[in-house]
Amino acid sequence: MRSIAILLLCTIVTVTSFAQTTTVKKLDATFAQLYKTNRFNGTVLYAENGKVLYKKAFGVTDYRTNQPLTTQSSFNLASVTKQFICMSILMLQEKGLLQIDDDVKKYIPELPYTNITIRNLMTHTSGIPEYFDIFQRYRGTLDTLTNEMMIQQFVQYKPALDFETGTKWNYCNTNYVLLASIIERLSKESIKNFISKHITEPLGMKDTYVYTDIMPAVPANHVYGFSEENGKRVVNDLTNMDGVVGDGNLYSSVEDLFKWDQSLYTEKLVKKTTLEQAFKPVHLKNDSTYPYGFGWFIDKENERYTHTGGWAGFRNIICRDVKNKHTLIVLSSGDNTLGIQAAKAIFHNDTVNIPATFLITNVKLIDGTGTPARNAAVRIEDNTILAVGDLKPFDGETVIDGNGKVLAPGFIDSHSHLEGSLSKYPEAIAALNQGITTIVAGQDGESDPVDSIKAEFEKVPAAINVATYTGHTTIREMVMGADNLGRPASSAELEKMKILLNAELQKGSLGLSSGLEYEGAFYSNRDEVIQLAKTTAEQKGRYISHIRSEDITMSDAVDEIINIGREAKLPVQISHIKIALKDDWGSAADLLAQLQHARAQGIDITADCYPYEFWNSTLRVLFPKKDFTSIEGANFAVDHLFDPEGSVLVRFAADTTYKGKTIAAVAKLRNETPAQTLLYLIAASEAFEKTHPGVDAETVMGKSMTDADVIDFLSWQHTNICSDGALGGHPRAYGAFTRVLGNYVRDKKIMSLETAINKMTALSAEHVGIKDRGIVAAGYYADLVLFDPATVKDNAGINDPKALSDGIVKVWVNGVLVYEDKQSTKKYPGVFIKR
Repeated sequence: MRSIAILLLCTIVTVTSFAQTTTVKKLDATFAQLYKTNRFNGTVLYAENGKVLYKKAFGVTDYRTNQPLTTQSSFNLASVTKQFICMSILMLQEKGLLQIDDDVKKYIPELPYTNITIRNLMTHTSGIPEYFDIFQRYRGTLDTLTNEMMIQQFVQYKPALDFETGTKWNYCNTNYVLLASIIERLSKESIKNFISKHITEPLGMKDTYVYTDIMPAVPANHVYGFSEENGKRVVNDLTNMDGVVGDGNLYSSVEDLFKWDQSLYTEKLVKKTTLEQAFKPVHLKNDSTYPYGFGWFIDKENERYTHTGGWAGFRNIICRDVKNKHTLIVLSSGDNTLGIQAAKAIFHNDTVNIPATFLITNVKLIDGTGTPARNAAVRIEDNTILAVGDLKPFDGETVIDGNGKVLAPGFIDSHSHLEGSLSKYPEAIAALNQGITTIVAGQDGESDPVDSIKAEFEKVPAAINVATYTGHTTIREMVMGADNLGRPASSAELEKMKILLNAELQKGSLGLSSGLEYEGAFYSNRDEVIQLAKTTAEQKGRYISHIRSEDITMSDAVDEIINIGREAKLPVQISHIKIALKDDWGSAADLLAQLQHARAQGIDITADCYPYEFWNSTLRVLFPKKDFTSIEGANFAVDHLFDPEGSVLVRFAADTTYKGKTIAAVAKLRNETPAQTLLYLIAASEAFEKTHPGVDAETVMGKSMTDADVIDFLSWQHTNICSDGALGGHPRAYGAFTRVLGNYVRDKKIMSLETAINKMTALSAEHVGIKDRGIVAAGYYADLVLFDPATVKDNAGINDPKALSDGIVKVWVNGVLVYEDKQSTKKYPGVFIKR
């Protein structure tokens, strides 16, 4: 392609000194840059006061032949065709053959709709549905749609109107296929011949013609559409719907369209008073207007009018400033829209934004899908992945050498508690040092409102993305009061909770989270949660739960979440799946078999898991019966629920000297049994919190799992990786993901690197309902991590929980480098991700 660049840059017209105007300079610089970076293939024409100041062709008519474009090359105008159809209708009106307020049934009597006028079709206010889905549903394998076939499908299947005619504006291509059919029926000639005879020949438009997929001969100056897929061009031209005419399939050149534009200042085709109707906004039945006329968008009445056209591999625009008599026409093949966006900006004298690109080369790409690693390069444009494959740098493009390391999607932490610390630590080093680019907040039933999170992002931008669930406990507190949660909600309270939940879901919450083992939700009943889950399902949200028990009544808790999935008919996920009862250690396979059985019954149940044998929570979870003063309960906890020798106090506000010590060590200091110490620690913390409202007085890292069970849970095909991390004492906040990559993948080899990456990326995105992230593919957001699989490992531990991981080389969030060589770049491109 580059070897013929000189041939492809065709004539530039410099008529007068106007060619050096700002507009011309912007046009030439902009489209040259887009062409040089394979983001534009087309022609451009700009004129003022009837004089062409700039016209230029960039690229080829057909990438398979490399024949250069000229400004006389004819492109499929797509929806720019519509203004020619409207002109044809107005011409028929002037001949007295129709009136635009006639009922369409007068000309297409078989159409199964009444009280739709020709004007309604011209202004997209008919309410008739699009023909695309109808044709695809009922077509034969070898069918190519024609205007008459489309009408017959509407006659046969009678699809309902999308809205009452005249009450709304909704762009619809069916309207214009019907208009073309009316023209053919009235004129007794094909739309092809009508336009040629009455418009293109009188105006001297030699490059303009109707062409469809069922016509035998391809015109000589015909341009073929294409798409750019991972740096390679593929044909994207006419389809099995392109036997129709009216909504598209008129071809023209920029030179001919300029003749068309100039004719609209004259009465060569219709009278001035007739044409004026085309540029008036449509009036709706509620007396409001919409800025669309007859085949023209009205940017500013009596001044600026535009229309775009996009179909298959064509993207076009015509812009008219009738007040100053300026015209800009851009026709392009290829499905990149940057040329059209740039044209609009230049024409309206706005800032032109051509996003820069950069190329990451020399990497082993593990794309998140679970497929084997492969050699590839990745091109980033702005915040998006533009292409993946065997890519060569553009002239002047920034190139980043990956030095043979692994490039993967940024990791998605499906269960995180870091969101609350971002306002103070927006660099998010805890997440980035282990390759996490998106965290999912609102866990264990506690959440902040969506509006608050978004407002905080605007106030203090962060380096990572955040999504959130809405917490069950949070909305319980809002409705029932924080001191009145020791019972199920009443029917009236539940209805209020549903309203609050629904509002959050509509604002972008991923779904409902619960922390049923904690006291704020422990006393809710199953029906309360099921009813809220059903509200979530109505909005196509999801349910994630710290289930009601992870120890003595875990079987019942698992049955509950399965039942929620069954009754509410929504995906359900077990948060940080674990077996915390010593008596049941080694039974992970049995639990997974139970979950797999539920999946076989059609219940979409999944899990996330962090790679540690100890959890981080309050001492109170060690008392399943909530008997916090019972020595029997304390003894049960010591004997069955945790190991005092391996469980460390992360926080103990009542006596800070105990921080960092094991429960066994504190008991020894106090000359007590571990059970007696448990009762003391809880009582002292409760007293401290009464005198220090809002303070969490104690946190413990509890050793109560086995590595064998952790391995089984990590290995289940429906488990994704999470951290459950917060800026506290547990090392998972800084090391969960790198621990999986180093300890469990490289050292213990419990799964392939590709599988592990899938569990950190695409599978996580699927489980929480995040779209367009988690895979390295064109069109996905550019959240990426470059790491060394030979050295990646976690360094955070109980004694140093904030030690940074090794092996994470670079991290990008939304195309911006945010972490490099164990340091923040002080860039904050993170966004709030809505469901």
